[in-house]
Amino acid sequence: MHIKRIEMTVEEKEKLRGGEGTARFTHLVPAETLRRAKLFSEVRLAPGASIGYHRHDGETEYYVFVSGTGLVNDDGNEFTAAPGDVTVTGSGCSHSLANNGSEDLVLYALIIYD
Repeated sequence: MHIKRIEMTVEEKEKLRGGEGTARFTHLVPAETLRRAKLFSEVRLAPGASIGYHRHDGETEYYVFVSGTGLVNDDGNEFTAAPGDVTVTGSGCSHSLANNGSEDLVLYALIIYD
């Protein structure tokens, strides 16, 4: 399968999980091709935008940071993530993400069912 960027579905979500602003998702593969995964997308947050604090149950979410910086709350531990960093939020754990920089925060998000 080969998927061109122009063929990818784009979705914008306002105040995602109680966060601020808009999260723009570019779904990297069609939803019907995901077998053991819930999501595989590029996520873009403008400066000041965020994904609110939420819990994962029965699934694990991976963030791979591509550009920009983001303030991560990983089960109460806060740190700044930068390009090349990876975070893993396992089942039973919670996290949030805020773009605390001056440019768009871009990351790849993958949610796999446990």
